[in-house]
Amino acid sequence: MSKLKSAGLFQKKKAARYLIGFILVCLFAVFVIRLNQVEKTELVVRTGQTFEKAEVVKILQDNLEDNGTRVGEQKVRVRMLTGVRKGEELDITSSSGYLFGAACSPGMKVIVMQSVAGDSTVASVYSQDREWVIYIFAALYLLALCIIGGWQGIKGCLGLVFTFFCVIFVYLPLVYLNYSPFWCGVFICFITTLVTMYLIGGASRKTIAATLGTLVGVMTAGVAAWCFSKASGITGYNVSDIETLMTLWNTNGIQVGGLLFSGLLISCLGAVMDVSMSICSAIDEIYRQNPVLTRKELFKAGMRVGRDMMGTDSNTLILAFAGSSVSMLLLDYAYNLPYQQIINSNNIGIAIMQGLAGSFGIVLCVPLTVLICAFLFHKKETVS
Repeated sequence: MSKLKSAGLFQKKKAARYLIGFILVCLFAVFVIRLNQVEKTELVVRTGQTFEKAEVVKILQDNLEDNGTRVGEQKVRVRMLTGVRKGEELDITSSSGYLFGAACSPGMKVIVMQSVAGDSTVASVYSQDREWVIYIFAALYLLALCIIGGWQGIKGCLGLVFTFFCVIFVYLPLVYLNYSPFWCGVFICFITTLVTMYLIGGASRKTIAATLGTLVGVMTAGVAAWCFSKASGITGYNVSDIETLMTLWNTNGIQVGGLLFSGLLISCLGAVMDVSMSICSAIDEIYRQNPVLTRKELFKAGMRVGRDMMGTDSNTLILAFAGSSVSMLLLDYAYNLPYQQIINSNNIGIAIMQGLAGSFGIVLCVPLTVLICAFLFHKKETVS
C-alpha cells in the first residue's frame, strides 16, 4: 500500500513539474512574440526592390579570361523562380566582384536583386543561392550530434537551437529597443545557460552548480574586459564598423558602445559553459563514488580535475579570436607595419582584449565552480 502511495506521489510531482514547465514555456513564448512586435526605422529605401530565386539558363557573354580571372560582368539569361516575374526569362548581369555577383554557369541557382516598376525591371545577380546548402549542413551537424550523443545529444541539440533562437529573437530586439547591450547579454547568458543545463542535467544540484559557475565565469570575463577597456582606452566605439553603427545611434538611440562587451559575453558563453558542466559532472561522480569525502577533500579533487581542463581550455578563446583576425594579421605582416603601430592599433587591442578577457573567464570559472560544487554537493563541513 505504501508503495502505491509513493508511486502516486511521484507521478503527481512529475505531472506538477511538467505543468510548471509548460506554463513557463507559454509565458516565454508570449514574451518573445510581444517583444518582436516592433516597428523598425527605415534606414534604406527599398521600395520595389526584392531578392528572388532564379536559375541560370544561358551564358550570353562570359567574362572569363585566358588566365582564369574574371574581368567586368557576365551577361546571363535566367528563369525567375519566385516573385512577380516568376516563370519569365530575363537577360541580366552578374558582377565579377568578390562580395557581389557569382561566376554563373548553366543550371546554377542564383539570387537575383530586382527592382520592378510597371513593365520595367532592373535586375542583377546578387549571389549564388546557398540557402539549402546552409540548411543541409546544419541538419547534418544536428543529426550527427543526435546519433553520436544519443539522448544527451538530442537534448544538446535542443539547447543549441534555443540559444540561437534567443540571440535572434530576444537579444537583438531588446538591444534595438534601447536596452543596455551588456545587461541584455547577461540576460541571454542566464536564460540560455539555465535551459541548456536543465536539458542536460535535469533538475539537480549539478544543474544549479553548473549554471552558477557559468554565470560567474561569464561575468568575470565581462569585468576583465571592462578593466582592460578602462586601462587601455579601448571602448565599443573603436570597432571598425562604428560609422555604420552610429547611424543606429542617431536614428534609434541604440547604445552601440556596449555591443563589443555584450558580444564578448555571448562569444565566451559556450566555452565557459563546457568547462563548468564538465567540472560539475566530474565532482558529482567523485562524490557519488566516495560520499565520505569532506568538503575540503572534494574541493581539492575538483581542483585537480579543473587544472587539467584549464591547461587545454585556457587558450580556446585566444585561438578563436586569433583565427578570426588572420586576414588582418596577414595584412599587417605583408605591409611590414612597425611594431608600435600594430600593438597600439584599435583592431589588435580589441582582439587581444576579447581573447584574454574570455580566457580570464574560463580560468577563474574553474575554482569558483569547484567551490560552488563543494558547498552544494556536501552537507556538513566547510572548505578551510
